[in-house]
Amino acid sequence: MCYSAQIWADFRKYERLGGTLSVKEFTKLAGWTRKKGTWVKAVPRALRQAMTDATSGRLPIDTVEEARAADAEAIALIAAEIGAQEARLAEANAKLASPKPTKAAENARRVATNKIAAGKKKLEEMAAPPPTNGIDRMWPGQFAPVMIRDPKTGERTIVPMRYRCRLPGWTEADEAAKPGSYNARRDKLSTVWRRVFGYNHGIMVANQFYESVYLHDLQQRALAPGEREQNVELMFTPRSGQDLYVACLWTCVEGVGDEPGFYTFAAITDDPPPEVAAAGHDRFVIPIREGNIDTWLNPDPNALSAQLAILDDRERPYYEHEIVPKE
Repeated sequence: MCYSAQIWADFRKYERLGGTLSVKEFTKLAGWTRKKGTWVKAVPRALRQAMTDATSGRLPIDTVEEARAADAEAIALIAAEIGAQEARLAEANAKLASPKPTKAAENARRVATNKIAAGKKKLEEMAAPPPTNGIDRMWPGQFAPVMIRDPKTGERTIVPMRYRCRLPGWTEADEAAKPGSYNARRDKLSTVWRRVFGYNHGIMVANQFYESVYLHDLQQRALAPGEREQNVELMFTPRSGQDLYVACLWTCVEGVGDEPGFYTFAAITDDPPPEVAAAGHDRFVIPIREGNIDTWLNPDPNALSAQLAILDDRERPYYEHEIVPKE
């Protein structure tokens, strides 16, 4: 499965394909995550910075101001947490310097030190200039731009969607029990995904993908006696450097009470190309051809063979890989 990808937060990539930003959904995303305090956690950095950029003219000033307010409140929350942990650290150090130091104080010092470092790192990341190429890494549970056909107007629309699909009929508890729904297996489209495949199709523009594999699989060898399995993270990049239009399925979750509705999506995966399999992974996303985008976004549930044909007639670049260094 693809658990992380480098996505394009530069809206121009989607606009070139005829997509129009859904101002309503981007404004809702900023306001909702601001209210819940999840702006930094739920929205990748490049997308946050694209939404706070008033110079592009792609989002109205009301949306930009909502995003900037979410940014400012997130910074204030992080700074407040750092302050609280610094006070905790000072108290722990005082206790450890006393005639009766305790293990509890030692643990408090360790926790506070780690949280202070983590908070400062978050502030540094938020203050850093945006990626010049408009690319950022996305994880399950985060939001990313996805292009769909607007069910009401029929036009191509760019909507922020959460990368973990909540299938029709699922509750939040169902979703928590099945956290792998950020990928939709091609061989399960007619069963698990039958209420979405043929109805709600989208594409995500990406150019790098991340997978976790076992080191011994990467090295194409068996485990040595007594050797434990060791995971390494690989980054796969098309040698051609081309943008890829990843086939996706999406749903719209109804709002409940004060919680607004939101969109969710999954990337369709299939058996991997030979070079990906040789690197130790057994699934990979399906990049469709640009010429097939219109048909893909306008599926006929009574003619699924045409959609399956698009998935078969995919782009097939050669994927190079490298090990991602651990931080």
